[in-house]
Amino acid sequence: MAPPPPGPTPAARLLREYGWDLMLGSIAAFYAVMVPYTKVEESFNVQAMHDILYHNHHIDKYDHLEFPGVVPRTFIGALVIAILSLPAVLIMRVFQFPKIYSLLAVRLVLGCVNLTTLRLFRVEVKRKFGRHVEAFFVLLTAIQFHALFYSTRPLPNILALALVNLAYSFWFKGNYLCTLQALIIAAVVFRCDMILLLGTIGVALLLSRSFSLMEAVKCCISTALLCIGFTVLVDSIMWQRILWPEFEVFWFNSVLNRSSEWGTHSIHWYFTSALPRSMLVAYPLCLVGALLDRRIVPYVLPVTLFVVLYSKLPHKELRFIIAAVPMLNVSASLAASRFLGYSAVSFMASYSNYPGGHALKALHVADSSMKEKMVHIDVLTAMSGVSRFCENEYPWRYSKEEDISIEEYQNRNFTYLLNEHRYVSGYKCLFGVDGFSRARIQPRFPPLSLVKVPKVFAHGSLGDPDILSLDWPGCP
Repeated sequence: MAPPPPGPTPAARLLREYGWDLMLGSIAAFYAVMVPYTKVEESFNVQAMHDILYHNHHIDKYDHLEFPGVVPRTFIGALVIAILSLPAVLIMRVFQFPKIYSLLAVRLVLGCVNLTTLRLFRVEVKRKFGRHVEAFFVLLTAIQFHALFYSTRPLPNILALALVNLAYSFWFKGNYLCTLQALIIAAVVFRCDMILLLGTIGVALLLSRSFSLMEAVKCCISTALLCIGFTVLVDSIMWQRILWPEFEVFWFNSVLNRSSEWGTHSIHWYFTSALPRSMLVAYPLCLVGALLDRRIVPYVLPVTLFVVLYSKLPHKELRFIIAAVPMLNVSASLAASRFLGYSAVSFMASYSNYPGGHALKALHVADSSMKEKMVHIDVLTAMSGVSRFCENEYPWRYSKEEDISIEEYQNRNFTYLLNEHRYVSGYKCLFGVDGFSRARIQPRFPPLSLVKVPKVFAHGSLGDPDILSLDWPGCP
């Protein structure tokens, strides 16, 4: 018995497991390295991470006390990223690297956090919809500039995005209460506007009876109270006054509507400008995916409603609704996977349209003797793939003589016949070659399949013992 084939090498297993993550991480890291600087929207978290790393417990030296900004923000995200970045920053300080490298370190760590939660979501996409959808999900994400460019930028929206990705993975996994908890943390601590996404997903889960209203209320209230207590504790110390940062942000942006002072857009801007620019080809595909595969509709609809509700706020920026993009990409990936499936079906149909050529090739492979042989090729076989380019040199000879009746074959000196007849007197049917017949629609995946039937049959003369001694598969 032959030994079993060797298994994949450790490097191959590692690449198979983490190859997609390596690709996305490399793109995000390239963006961070090439554009290491930050803008005003990121200034609070950037300064906070710097102060935590370089001033430690000397809060009186922190930048936010001198330049507090329009509204206060939480220190929790900056604290987590700074702690994770601390080993790298300490090494850089030992070797006296410029501080700009520490900025790069904290941004790369933030990118790792976001891409780790995106990986958790991607794994659930693969489990739920298959590896082809997973592959398209990664490829669409890779070609969308904003998704990976923003993944390393220390914006409150991006800190919340990590929790939204986690919520999506819980949602696909069926851990519905954990979905709510992740969104509550994102809304209470990092971005108050995530309450809209929490609301649409929560209502959808209630309507689908994924949990009872009492379970949802208990989960939301307990998680919210813990988060409020934690953020008030941490941020009151850091800001040196009692406050809940995201409540003040909510009051400023939504109740007072002061955010409109920084510019406004039309109500349809997210759907006619922001999402098309961000998602590129995935934008039209996400609608097609929802039409082709109803499994994604219960997930896409609440996320789309989140964007609709957010459109009511006059001040609009792409980063405000970037949390919707991963789920919309899943719908687009389903459409792309279907299109690939239809292309594959068309290719296989075309491949199966040449049974004559495949039959002649199989005949050449099966009989390698140097004894002279004559092959008769009928009209159907000649029309389905056989040309002079398919013929071999001696000892093979070929005839395309027409108008030979099926009874006349046994009186002719043919070694092999390639024709459309299953039975010919004086000959043994050696094998048949299937050809494309029609496409069939079926109520499962894939929805379109090929129906193939035997089109060309190879026959061998019963008067030639050498032919009969070969191992032929026979005709169906």
